[in-house]
Amino acid sequence: MSKTKEHSETVAPNGVPPQGRGAGPVAPPRVSARRRRPGVIALSLALIAAGGAGVAVLVLQVGHRTQVVTVVRDVQVGQVLTEQDFGEASVALDPAVKAVRADALEAVVGKRAAVELKPGSLLAPSQVTKDSLVKPGEQLVPVGLKPEQVPATALVPGQRVQLVRVPAQGEEPKEDAAQKSIAGRAVKASKAAPGTGIVVVDVATSAADGPTAAAWVATGTFRLILDAPQDGS
Repeated sequence: MSKTKEHSETVAPNGVPPQGRGAGPVAPPRVSARRRRPGVIALSLALIAAGGAGVAVLVLQVGHRTQVVTVVRDVQVGQVLTEQDFGEASVALDPAVKAVRADALEAVVGKRAAVELKPGSLLAPSQVTKDSLVKPGEQLVPVGLKPEQVPATALVPGQRVQLVRVPAQGEEPKEDAAQKSIAGRAVKASKAAPGTGIVVVDVATSAADGPTAAAWVATGTFRLILDAPQDGS
């Protein structure tokens, strides 16, 4: 074989030697797999599970609704309750909220309102009483108070008060007066009347003191004061 032929077999036209006939394909470079961390995987699974549980609890809370009693018209303190005073509503009730359930409405009817009830509110057990706000042996005396006589502390049903006798204008004080004060209990207080600002307080007194209290109110010779709360009241 001539040198020219040998040279043509070993050298390609572009000057690059050809690959051997028996050479296989070139293997790609080996890339090492990233090491997985079992702790990270476990934490991810735990977070997914907790999120799913939270969504499930939220759905259950939203879906759980309770039929409760609502007030549909104004009810005054001490008024006997009737079915017409109430309606029903389905609400998602917070455990901290105490409300009368709709299936207990019959137990409420016939009792009295312990506080003034307003339409649109839920009825709470504490707003209902089986006792009359004016007890046997008592009388109810309406007491009108001028703006300067109204206590700054809001009067609430059951608040213990006293009617104190004061001399009328130009009257000489009598030290030997047989009675200077009358104990009572506030039953209801109205809102201030437009223009005059007068507030009417219904005061329950003993039957023996009722006429005297009414006479003091008629002449304006009294003042209403609040007693300090007693233990357990």
